[in-house]
Amino acid sequence: MSKDNIPAGQRQLRVGEELRHALAWVFERGEIRDPAFAGVSITVTEVRISPDLRRATVFILPLGGVNADEIATALTRARGFLRRRIGQSMRLRYVPDLAFRVDRTFDEADRIGRALRSPDVAADLAPDDDLSESNEER
Repeated sequence: MSKDNIPAGQRQLRVGEELRHALAWVFERGEIRDPAFAGVSITVTEVRISPDLRRATVFILPLGGVNADEIATALTRARGFLRRRIGQSMRLRYVPDLAFRVDRTFDEADRIGRALRSPDVAADLAPDDDLSESNEER
């Protein structure tokens, strides 16, 4: 089993969830004074933290998904401020280094949903009357 396939430990999950809440609180209060965040609501969907708790990948999604890459870049610029705020609100030996990524899972789920609703796939998923009748005869 490779190192990447090891599931996250309980401590990693707990610290990641606390980081998510701390970041959401900072975003909710509008403490970042960057023009890129003016009028933008940011959702922190997930925080994945390394086993040594030194690095955290923060998955974000702006409301409506507008300018998502620009928001992630602006958050990377504000990384020092965010680490300082996390250090003030959480009791950790080391405040993790933050990397921001746009959460694309909602786009992927929408793409799969559209594919399942397409007429070609719907025809394949619908019960076939001829097939069900031949199975009943057996």
